[in-house]
Amino acid sequence: MKRLRLDDIRLQPVKNKLQPVKKTAGRMRSDITRTRMLQAAKTGLAVAIAWTIAPYLPGVADNYPYYAPLGAIVAMYPTLMGSMRNAAQTLGSLAVAIVLAGAVIIFSSPSVLTMSLAVGAGALVAATGWFGANREYIPVTVLFVLIIGGPDADDYSLGYLEQATLGIVVGLLVNLLIFPALTHNAVDQQLSNFRAVLSDHLSEIAEALAESWPPERDGWASGKDSLLAVSGEVREAVLLADESRKANPRARRYRRDVKADYEDLAALENVTFHVRDITDVLTGAVWGTPIKVQLRPELRPALSASLAALATALRDWDSVEEREEAHALAADALAALTAELDARKADANATTMGASAAISMDLARILAALNARLEHAEHEQQKQQAEQAESETAAEVVEPGEPS
Repeated sequence: MKRLRLDDIRLQPVKNKLQPVKKTAGRMRSDITRTRMLQAAKTGLAVAIAWTIAPYLPGVADNYPYYAPLGAIVAMYPTLMGSMRNAAQTLGSLAVAIVLAGAVIIFSSPSVLTMSLAVGAGALVAATGWFGANREYIPVTVLFVLIIGGPDADDYSLGYLEQATLGIVVGLLVNLLIFPALTHNAVDQQLSNFRAVLSDHLSEIAEALAESWPPERDGWASGKDSLLAVSGEVREAVLLADESRKANPRARRYRRDVKADYEDLAALENVTFHVRDITDVLTGAVWGTPIKVQLRPELRPALSASLAALATALRDWDSVEEREEAHALAADALAALTAELDARKADANATTMGASAAISMDLARILAALNARLEHAEHEQQKQQAEQAESETAAEVVEPGEPS
């Protein structure tokens, strides 16, 4: 039965192939919209609270209440760790700027020359990168203190720093107490989308091999560059998910194996490398670029079947029921391709067999990368089943109470 299905593997129409990607993209847009709306609402709340509290600060700070809302906005990053890092960098940049402006006031007086020197020094400190995206605050704040503060530069500096600190504290508390973001779901969706994109690309190549040669369509040749863009988006999503769990109290309840996400990403990046290499080899066979190679026509059916089976294995990865069978079929297809290469190597030279052998090696490495992740998925599934069975057993064990 398995052999019959392997021989009958055919690619679905392009419209059907793109359905998983479209569904995943729709879910991602919905999640992103909800996340952004929540973040916007939290930012507005933090600004309102900071503006309400700002006039009640003692001393000269109540003269500069408008800096509290600015501090609240600075602290409203999508992740708690990002908020804390940005807050620390902002306060650090303000402190450096105030010190530079204070040096001008103490050792000289504000003038075109002294202000230019202070701003230049601030720009040099900003260029070190120590203060991240907030480095631009340093030269700007130097100007604010010297120009807006004027003769009251000391009061202005103190009020500025106090109000900004108040706003930052308010922003951090709002971000901490109101649904601090966890972006785990986005990682699942991005990884699923990545597999679907790789599957579609392999399907297009398999389709091209099955058609008349040379193929009329060339979308598969130009599509390899988009794989790198997708890979970069997935890596950003994994990094963001890793950061979102740090210092996040919700991460204790919603635990996730981020290490497995990095390993899944590494496996798919490895797959991407070999898919791009397969594309380059076939491009050389069709158009002679980047390297002219020969592809024996009698090997195209076996290559097409192996590519189609591997595309199916990637497409069915998220289905626990179909994943193992699809993976086994891909292994069978690769074995059939290898056997045919071995059978024909006696009556062919290395030049005519080189392209097919290179593609076969790439397919083997793709399958090896997926093998490791499949074993991990099976282990995690068994672990979850054991934990579920243990919890159900514990729930069934009820100690009878003694009648009173």
